[in-house]
Amino acid sequence: MKLKVPPVIILIVFGGLMYLLSKFLPVGDFDFFGKYYLIWFLIVMAFGIGTVALFHFVRANTTVDPTTPSKAANLVHDGLYRFSRNPMYLAMLLLLLAWGLWLGNAFNTLLAAGFVGYMNSFQIKPEEEALSILFGKEYQRYCGNVRRWF
Repeated sequence: MKLKVPPVIILIVFGGLMYLLSKFLPVGDFDFFGKYYLIWFLIVMAFGIGTVALFHFVRANTTVDPTTPSKAANLVHDGLYRFSRNPMYLAMLLLLLAWGLWLGNAFNTLLAAGFVGYMNSFQIKPEEEALSILFGKEYQRYCGNVRRWF
């Protein structure tokens, strides 16, 4: 793979950028009824999706290390992976969205979108190339049937 930055580090970097944006950008503050319920809903969904996604990898006896997709022993395409090729990254996005709501600055949605763009370009596409080489037509069919995020 071309870039070997663990996605958790990318999550932390974008979370830090969101914090800085909320502290130093004088506009964009918001609040609404039910905000904290939505935050908790997103957090619960993120941890649920992330846990189930990890369970599928462990059950399939394949690597969960996203920096070495070439070490994948099996293609996981059941459970959550029938609906999203990247539920672990989706869980990270949900955490960022919850964090952005907590910080209360509308411009943090731009950073969440930046996270998606970064992950697509520098993490997911190289992973897809490696998995395509490893699993061939089976992976290509899978990509044709299942969306990248949701």
